[in-house]
Amino acid sequence: MKRKGKSLPSQLIIRSGRFVWTQMWHLMMSQMAPRSKSGEYLRPDSQFRDAVQEATINGAKYPAAAGRYRLMVGLGCPWAHRTLVVRALKGLEDVISVAIVAPSPEAGGWVFEQPEEGCQTVRELYELAQPDYRGRCTVPILWDTQQRSIVNNESAEIIVMLNAAFNAFAENPTLDLYPEPARSAIDEWNAKIYTAVNNGVYRCGFAQTQSAYEQACSELFTILDQIDSTLATQRYLCGDVVTLADVRLFTTLFRFDTVYYTLFKCNRRRIQDYAHLSGYLRDLYQLPGVPSTCHLDAVKRDYYSNLFPLNPGGIVPIGPDLDLWATHDRDQLLHPV
Repeated sequence: MKRKGKSLPSQLIIRSGRFVWTQMWHLMMSQMAPRSKSGEYLRPDSQFRDAVQEATINGAKYPAAAGRYRLMVGLGCPWAHRTLVVRALKGLEDVISVAIVAPSPEAGGWVFEQPEEGCQTVRELYELAQPDYRGRCTVPILWDTQQRSIVNNESAEIIVMLNAAFNAFAENPTLDLYPEPARSAIDEWNAKIYTAVNNGVYRCGFAQTQSAYEQACSELFTILDQIDSTLATQRYLCGDVVTLADVRLFTTLFRFDTVYYTLFKCNRRRIQDYAHLSGYLRDLYQLPGVPSTCHLDAVKRDYYSNLFPLNPGGIVPIGPDLDLWATHDRDQLLHPV
């Protein structure tokens, strides 16, 4: 008669597994998301900060031109998405070409769908532009095909260039998303939205302590509540016209109910639960050219399949169902001149 071997106590297995997983989680998170001593996510600054200038400006290092510049973007990335939205609104699709990248855990970063400049990965492109580069290799990238260099990798600055520098070639040159009279209001909204919302959802999802998460989540919904109240009486953040502040908010709202609400634990409320933000999201989505920039399947795939520390199983949820073509009635808030 065989003697049955003694199995380890279930409590020991659970404690050991939890300890090992926690240590591995902190290690992986430290590589993916730099943190403060209190466990708060700290987003590093972008490193390439040159600018394309209007072609009429003498001596410009990067003069505006049709066909010279290329955007490197990930369809799931909200920071890259905002550049695609401005490109579409301004009518620059035939002026600035686009290269698509996708995240690859195996490659340790973004990988091109098709090789660019002989590069398979975004890391290789950064090193082509600057051989001694050792920083983060992010998108979007505004690439100069003539000088084979990175002009800029800060989305907030790229969209300002797309709005103003290429008007000589744009289909919608009179559309100004950063008008001088509204700039102080736009900048004020951008500062709030970046900290609490655009980066705020990442501060929630990448927090490594309970206190850091609760602080970020509280700030996120405080600003969302404030925005919702503002939108009760005006169509857009700065009045009756779309601005860069709306574009910067839109790409986060578009991903919110599908990704941030669940995966990033931003689950106090969904955007569709807000009386005014929900219609505002549909209003922006339905602007000419914007739907073609929105790829919800890619968003879900890039977040759920590739952020292993947050979703180890890699299972991509089926829902939610978002009816972004539903009537929004936001045009009723237009004020007579």
